[in-house]
Amino acid sequence: MNLQISNTGYQYGSMGGMSVGGGQNHSPILNPGESTEKKPGAKSSPAECETCKNRKYQDGSDEMVSFKAASHISPQSAASAVRSHEQEHVSNAYKKAAEGNGKVIQASVAIHTSVCPECGRSYVSGGTTSTQIKYYNEENPYQKALKTQDSTKYSGMNVDIAC
Repeated sequence: MNLQISNTGYQYGSMGGMSVGGGQNHSPILNPGESTEKKPGAKSSPAECETCKNRKYQDGSDEMVSFKAASHISPQSAASAVRSHEQEHVSNAYKKAAEGNGKVIQASVAIHTSVCPECGRSYVSGGTTSTQIKYYNEENPYQKALKTQDSTKYSGMNVDIAC
């Protein structure tokens, strides 16, 4: 039984549900606080988006950091959570360099964004951390030769003559 009474704006369906809205059938709100406006070309609104509700984040590295187990992050807090997670990788690089007589030459974080195919909302989809660490090995014969060459090259380079 599907009875639609257009002048009151109520719709009764065989599923036992009732919705208000001039005969439009509204999906349940899956993401409270989000817009219920459906963008042109989108399958659903951000409030009704099943993809955004079920999106999970997981770390794929071999380091001991957060998000080793897949977990959901709300779209509003994804940017700060991903930045914080990537900062853990940077901190680990500095710890690793300090433990191994090294120096962090470069550390950079890239935050990636994507567009949800269902609702059209842009969201933070992940991040990448790149680090370069230079290790000093005093026992390496090449390192010893380099130090000898440097001492020869730089000796007498800055001479301060007082008269």
